[in-house]
This record gives sequence, C-alpha cells and structure tokens, in this order.
Amino acid sequence: MNTGEAAWSNQESAYTGILERTVRAYLLAQDAAAALADGLATKAAARFAAVEKAEEELDRLDREIDATVALAIAEVEPKQARELLSAVKMVIDLERIGDLLASVADCARALGERMEPEDVGELIRAVSLLERMLADLHGAFLVRNVDRAMAVLRMDAEIDRLRNLLIIRHLEQAQFCGPRQSIHVLFMVQSLERAGDHAKNLAEEICHLASGQTLRHLLPRKVKSDEQMYLEWLRRQHGIDEPLPPEKAAAQDWKSSNKLTS
Repeated sequence: MNTGEAAWSNQESAYTGILERTVRAYLLAQDAAAALADGLATKAAARFAAVEKAEEELDRLDREIDATVALAIAEVEPKQARELLSAVKMVIDLERIGDLLASVADCARALGERMEPEDVGELIRAVSLLERMLADLHGAFLVRNVDRAMAVLRMDAEIDRLRNLLIIRHLEQAQFCGPRQSIHVLFMVQSLERAGDHAKNLAEEICHLASGQTLRHLLPRKVKSDEQMYLEWLRRQHGIDEPLPPEKAAAQDWKSSNKLTS
C-alpha cells in the first residue's frame, strides 16, 4: 500500500479520520447485506456486484485504519485511545462480514435459477435479519446506545435458528429428493450465521465502549446469558438490588423479625 492511500487530509486528525471511517464501514456492511438480499430475490447481477464493491471498500478502509492507528493512539488521551482500539476491532469484524457476504453472493450468482424457492426465501430472511442487526449496530455506535447493542445479541439467536431449520430440512429431504444444491445452500447459510457471530462481536464491543466493562468477562458464560450478565452489571453500577428468590426472601424476613424481638 502506498503512503498516500492512508494519509488523512490536512483538516482531519488521525483520531477523527479513524472514527469517521468506522462509521463508513458500518454503512458499507449494511449496504452489502441489502444488496445481497435484493440479489437473491431478483438474481440481478448488478446487485451481486454491489456486494463485491462494498467488500472491496471495506478492505480499503481496514488497510487505511491499520496504517494510521498507532500514530493516532500516540497523540490522544486514554479515553480516545480506547475508542480507537474499539474502532480497530469493529472494522476487522465489519471487513469479515463483507467477505462472508461476498462469498454468498458469488455462490448465489453461480447457482442462479437452480436454487429452490424455499431455500431462497430462508436465505433472504437471514440476510434481512443481518441487515437489521447492522443498522442497529450503526445507530448504537453513533450514540453509544447499549440497549440497541443488546437487541443485536438477541437477534443473533434468530439467525442461528434459521440456519438450523434449513440444515434439518435438507437432511430430512435428502433421501426423497433428486440431486439438489444442498452443499452450496448450506455453505451460504453457514456463512450468514458466521456473519451474525461477527455482528454479535460488534454488539459486545459497543457495550464495552459505552460501559468500560467487557461483557463476556462479567460472569461465567456457561452459567448466564450475555443479556443476564450485562443487566446484573448495570444493577451493581447503579446500586439497584436484584430481587431475592422467594425462599431467600422469607429467610431474610425471619432473621429480621428475630432481631426486632430480641
């Protein structure tokens, strides 16, 4: 990469440039998802080409940020440095989402009319859900909105569900149907599920940026969900007591009454 490719304008600091390019990356990923949904529905080559163009632009933004982030961090306060580190992580996930969407577009374009309408419908639903997730992430990043980021964590489970349903249907029908494009369809839905995982990473990073706490380290993940962990952290931060289970509440009341009468 030449030195001019990642140079900011004279009026633009490296810090501002990285944040603006991060916002641009969110919009590009969202546009790529929208274009892929249209391409699956219409089989229009131009819409698939738009996915590839967005992916190339995401690659370029990733290279530009990578080339300048070290200088930018050296020139800002700790709070801004943390924002820049989060931005770098986010653009990596967004660039990976772009790659996955481009791979789905390539496969769908190659299959063309050979795809079953039912499969196309499921893929469109998954891509549209991913587009909504990216739109919410973009808004959450702009205003550091934790609620919108948490909503994305919940939507990721729906993409997983769609993936599982599609896999089950193909496995169940394999022995009754003639040659199908199952391997390609399953590849596409798996790529979309992985894109959803990257969107989940983005949501967790936004929560971290807004709160200063890493969501996945608050409590053991095998015990409680992301949403439960984060809500409990918020309760502790704001001094809000979590309701006790009925048996513990009764025991506490009994102890209190004994103290009063003694």
